[in-house]
Amino acid sequence: MNYRHAFHAGNFADVVKHALLARVVMHLRKKDTPFRVIDTHAGAGLTDLASEEATRGGEWQDGIGRVWRYPFAPDAAALLAPYLSAISSFNPDGVLRAYPGSPLLIRQWLRDRDRLIVCEYEPGAARLLSRNVHGDARIKAIEIDGWTALNAYIPPKEKRGLVLIDPPYEKPNELQHAAEALGAAHRKWPTGTMLLWYPIKEPREIARWSRGLAALAFSKALQIELSRPGGADGKLRGTGMIVVNAPWTLKEEAQILLPALAKALWPSENSEIRVATLPDR
Repeated sequence: MNYRHAFHAGNFADVVKHALLARVVMHLRKKDTPFRVIDTHAGAGLTDLASEEATRGGEWQDGIGRVWRYPFAPDAAALLAPYLSAISSFNPDGVLRAYPGSPLLIRQWLRDRDRLIVCEYEPGAARLLSRNVHGDARIKAIEIDGWTALNAYIPPKEKRGLVLIDPPYEKPNELQHAAEALGAAHRKWPTGTMLLWYPIKEPREIARWSRGLAALAFSKALQIELSRPGGADGKLRGTGMIVVNAPWTLKEEAQILLPALAKALWPSENSEIRVATLPDR
């Protein structure tokens, strides 16, 4: 697999994805009973923003670099606080040098009784991931294909929790495979919250794919998208998330978060926002 997340770490898609992830975990924390998170395509866990890969892409500068010190209105700031506070813990002097991926962000939000399984298939990233979570008894790092892990580790014994599915989308038809895998996982664990991230490059393709999701009969599923208008040029122009068994608060929170993030990320551009219950196309 050629994908290296360090090229893209902290970009606008990561910001939106991780801000929404934080809201879902905060919802799980409202109950005293423990929960488990399964991160199927976890990556290495932490990116040095001064590294050659991160510098070459430089995408973080137009992502977390713009959001880091942005003066958000109070309602959006409150919703972003868990996400931005977690990033601050890796940059204690206030200078943005490191960006934590989903495994280390989630670790910041776990309570003592909660658990996290992080999965990564690429050997180099898997070694770094294991090193980055070493010593935390709440976390188990496994070198395994993410799609295999999705089937193997659900439902968890806690019966509460979420699955984050964040594949690189490098293989042909991986978008359709992701939908089918999500449907199979939902049938196996119908009460679990599942987050599937996807890139928006060709809007018509995403619209067709989204219509097909209706056949999978998800429970309380939300589709959340933020993108920039433009032609179908094959470039990443937006970010999307399907949230199955979405917390009842998430729709309203996303309707606050996405306009605020769009203003911070693309201050001189228009944006397209979608927060809808599936099926709705």
